[in-house]
Amino acid sequence: MNGIRVVVGMSGGVDSSVAAFLLKEQGYDVVGLFMRNWNDASVTLEDECPWIDDSRDAMMVAEQLGIPFQVIDLSDVYKERIVDYMFNEYKQGRTPNPDVLCNREIKFDIFLQNALKLGADFVATGHYVQKREVEVDGKVEYQLIAGLDPNKDQSYFLCQLNQFQLSKALFPIGGILKPDVRKIAENANLLTATKKDSQGLCFIGKVRLPEFLQQQLSVKKGKVIEIEEDLPKLNKHFELISQNSGFTENKLSKIVFEQPDGNVIGEHTGAHFYTIGQRKGLNIGGKPKPLFVLQTNVHENVIYVGQGENHKALYSAGLVIKSSEAHWVRPSQKSLALGSNQLMCRIRYRQALFGCKLVEAPNGDMQLFFQELQKSVTSGQFAAIYLEDELVFSGVIS
Repeated sequence: MNGIRVVVGMSGGVDSSVAAFLLKEQGYDVVGLFMRNWNDASVTLEDECPWIDDSRDAMMVAEQLGIPFQVIDLSDVYKERIVDYMFNEYKQGRTPNPDVLCNREIKFDIFLQNALKLGADFVATGHYVQKREVEVDGKVEYQLIAGLDPNKDQSYFLCQLNQFQLSKALFPIGGILKPDVRKIAENANLLTATKKDSQGLCFIGKVRLPEFLQQQLSVKKGKVIEIEEDLPKLNKHFELISQNSGFTENKLSKIVFEQPDGNVIGEHTGAHFYTIGQRKGLNIGGKPKPLFVLQTNVHENVIYVGQGENHKALYSAGLVIKSSEAHWVRPSQKSLALGSNQLMCRIRYRQALFGCKLVEAPNGDMQLFFQELQKSVTSGQFAAIYLEDELVFSGVIS
């Protein structure tokens, strides 16, 4: 591997540390690069963001490995592409997934560009995902394959990568189980061997998301309306989507609640602070069962809630992805995937895969039909589609 330079995104955690170690052991010319993504103390609590400790840990591991190390400040572009996007999505009543966006827009775009300027042939990360090469019509294509460890598979977070990004990516630990990654780190005496995995986004830290959003989105009191499960139009809608036979557009129609459909039971601080399926943060008691958010309306500033985690209004039979937000990891697989009965899907990270069918509508939108009803399908999140262990398609839920 002499002469092949790999720039490793070192986060200060055990996974990226082991990724760098393995690449060094394999003979690559390894360079460590730490991304600082947030430094605006006016929006969050700087003391709650561990980036300083993480960058120090990454630097010390690089010293252990004897590889060059740099810190790169990407905070401006991170704010523009991730944080501003988040605020805009929440303002429209959608719930974005910043982790997916960070990989598409930062790690495998801006970070990749900087790595190429450093003479990198590849970039590497500590993601639990695999890449394979296949030949299609005489041309090499790159498959995005689920990580070997089913408990740590992070292919969902990389569902928006394209062929160029994959061509430049290496995932050294994608074929290793997490406990074995820890063992490798311990045997190599890496100082991050016993470090706990980070949780959530650095710039949010330990601050609750509603409190963070209130820094940019105004507090605006509105009605909390409870929807009873015996509501006639809800029963009719649930009966329609529960029909097992056929894939029709009717099953994709969403029930839209209006204020006369239920009773006002409280007040909230802004519909854009809530998401479908949310339980905490309502601060309304006195009900036999816990309340869950069923629907939000940011235009009228109303949220609709229902009792119990299995409320009928939480279930959907499918979803729609606009043509402009549909993404094929390998475009050559489109004809094979459309109409296939072998597709599997997830609509959130670590969710168990479930059967689905993908159909292209006349207007180019993608219609995704579930084999079984799914709970809390949320606009703004990503749906990821698999054919066996390969992630072939993804898109933003409309």
